Amino acid sequence: MPIALPHHDGSALYAPDSAALGESVRLRLRVPQSWGAASRVWVRSIQDGEPRYNAATRLGTVDGWDWWEASVLVANPVAKYRFLLEVSESPEDGASVPRFWSLNAQGLFNRDVSDYADFRVTSYAPAPEWLHKATMYQTFPDRFARSAQSAGHPVPDWAIDCAWGTPVVGAGPETPIQFYGGDLPGIMDKLDHLQGLGVDVIYLTPFFPARSNHRYDASTFDSVDPLLGGDKALVDLIDAAHTRGIRVIGDLTANHSGAAHEWFAKALADPGSEEAGYYYFSPDHHSYESWWGVPSLPKFNWASDALRRRFVLDEDSVVARWLKPPFNLDGWRIDVGNMTGRLGAQDLNHEVATLIAQRVREINPEAALLAESTSDAAPDFTGEHWQGAMTYSNFTRPLWSWLAGNAPHVNFFGSPQAGPNRIDAEDFLATHQDLASGFSWGVRENTMNALNTHDTARAATVMIDGGQELGAVLMFTLPGVPVVFAGDEFGLEGFNGEDSRTPMPWAAVEGESATGQESSAGDGGRPQRLVKDFRTHYARLGQLRREQRALAEGSVRWIHAEGDAVVFIRETTESSVLVMAARDASEVTLDASVLSVPQLEALLEPPLLLVGGITARTGRGSAVTGDVVLCAAGTSAGVWALPGTALPMGGHDLR
Repeated sequence: MPIALPHHDGSALYAPDSAALGESVRLRLRVPQSWGAASRVWVRSIQDGEPRYNAATRLGTVDGWDWWEASVLVANPVAKYRFLLEVSESPEDGASVPRFWSLNAQGLFNRDVSDYADFRVTSYAPAPEWLHKATMYQTFPDRFARSAQSAGHPVPDWAIDCAWGTPVVGAGPETPIQFYGGDLPGIMDKLDHLQGLGVDVIYLTPFFPARSNHRYDASTFDSVDPLLGGDKALVDLIDAAHTRGIRVIGDLTANHSGAAHEWFAKALADPGSEEAGYYYFSPDHHSYESWWGVPSLPKFNWASDALRRRFVLDEDSVVARWLKPPFNLDGWRIDVGNMTGRLGAQDLNHEVATLIAQRVREINPEAALLAESTSDAAPDFTGEHWQGAMTYSNFTRPLWSWLAGNAPHVNFFGSPQAGPNRIDAEDFLATHQDLASGFSWGVRENTMNALNTHDTARAATVMIDGGQELGAVLMFTLPGVPVVFAGDEFGLEGFNGEDSRTPMPWAAVEGESATGQESSAGDGGRPQRLVKDFRTHYARLGQLRREQRALAEGSVRWIHAEGDAVVFIRETTESSVLVMAARDASEVTLDASVLSVPQLEALLEPPLLLVGGITARTGRGSAVTGDVVLCAAGTSAGVWALPGTALPMGGHDLR
C-alpha cells in the first residue's frame, strides 16, 4: 500500500513563483501524521554561499496532514532551500530519540545530500502566463502539408523531388535532401485540424532559406524561404492563427548558420571582413569550426560584438525583426541552446542567453523563449534567460524505458545502446525526479514534455501496444508543456529522427483510402492508410488540461510508482486531479493516509478520461472508513477529478 511522505515541490500550494531580491517569502511543508509527527521543522537556505536555518511554525492539521510554514530571505537571484525535519522515535526501552530527515526536490533523505537538488525560488521575471497552460504542436513544414500554390515552386538544385507518398529514406546522405514541398500556406489550410486538437501554440521548425529540407542551415536570416511561400505566407499564417487564438513560435539557430549563408560567404572570401569575426577560423583561414564537425553548419563565435549587434541588438536584428510587425511571432525556440557560445575553454553560453532574453523581453514581454538542451538541462536553465527547456532527459527518455516495447533497432537519443533499457515504474520516477530536481518550479512547468520530436524515433515504434496513448496521458498531466509532433495524432512511426519526418497522411484522413481509391495526384498516386487515429484522444487531453486548473498549475505528489503502475495527484486548493497509468495488469490500494475521505469517495465516480480498463472499488469497509482499490486490466490509464486540498484555517495558494 502506498505510504504518504512529507511533501513540498515549489508549486503554488507551497511557495511563490518568484520574489524580489531581498524579499522574504513564505514557504510551506506538509507532513502526514501516518508517517510520523515532526516535533520541529527548519528551512535551510543558502545565502551568499552559506547555509542558514529558519525555524518553521506549525499552522495546523487538516485531513491527517500537519502543515508548517517558515519565512526565508531571497538573498540571491536563485534562492536554494530544503527542509530539515526532527522526528522523535521511541525504541524498545521507551527513551525518545530524535531523528533528522532532509527533504529536497529529489526526495526524502536521512543523510546529508548535495545542494544540487535543493528547491529553488528565483527573483527572475516569470515566463508569460500563457506558456505553461498551452498545448504545443510541432510542425516540420516540408512534411506537413502542400498548398495549391506549392505546385508553382521550382524544385531546388540541391533537392531530390519526392511525391507526397514517397517513403522517407530514414538514413544516409539523402535524408536532408528529400524534398516534399510542404509550405506555410499548407499549414494555414490545416488550422481547422489543429484547432480541433485543441492546439494553443504552433512551433515551426526553421522557415529561412537553406539547402536542406530541415532548414537548420540557413543561407539568410532576413527572409522566409520562397519555397515555403515567402514573407507574406508567414504573415498570413500568423495572422490566421492569432485570429483563432493560436500563437506561433519560430526556431532559430543561434549556434550556427549554413555554409551558404551570406555572412559566411563574406567571411570565407575575406579574412579581414567583419563577418570573418562571426565564426571560428584556423590561423590560415583554411578551416573552421562547425556543429559536430558538419561542414555545412559553421559555428558562430559569440565573442564578436558585431555578431551580437547583428543577431540580437540591432533594431532589425535576427532575434528582433520576426517578433515585430508585420510578422509578430510569439517567441523563439533556440536550437542547440546548450551548445551556443561554447567551444573548448570558451563558455559564453549564459551571457548570450541573457543577451537574447533581454532583447526578447524589450520587444514583447509576453513572448516565449525556449531552448534545446538534450541532456541534463538544469545547469543552464535557472529562469534568468531561457524560460523552459526542450529536453529529453527528465521525461521522454525514462518514459520510453518504462513503456519500451520490442524495438531494439530504434535510435536511443544518439547513444550506442540498441534501444531503451526496460525499467520499472520506480526507476522511471527516480530518473524523472533526478533530472527535474535542478529546475525551479517555474522552469519545470514551462519545460516541453514530448513523447517524440523531429529529432527522435516515434513513440509508436518504441513503445508497447497502447504505450503511446498512456504516454500522451502522462505528457498532458505531469508538470510541463505538452508537445504533439505532427503525425502523433495518427500514430506515425519512425526508428530515428529522419525516419520520423514522415509526410502527413492527409489523403487517408480525408477518407480516400477507406473507399479503396488512390490518393490524389499530389500524393504521387500512392494509396495511404490511416492505421490509427488518436485525434479524439489528444483533443480530450487538451480539453481536460484547459478545464482542470490543477493539470496546468497544481502541485504534483507521487502516490505510487512500482513495477507496472504509477499513480500521482495534481493538487490546488480549488480542485485536484488523480492519474493512474499502468503498462500491465495492476492493483493499487489507496487509503485515508494518502488522500482525504472526500477524495477517496470521488474515485468511485466515473473518471474524466479512461484508456483501456481501470475500475475502482472499495477495499476494507467502505470508501469513507476504508480503502479504494484501483484495478487496471492491462495497459490502461485513468484521470479522475477530486476535491481540492484543504489548508489550515482556510489558507490560500501562495500566488
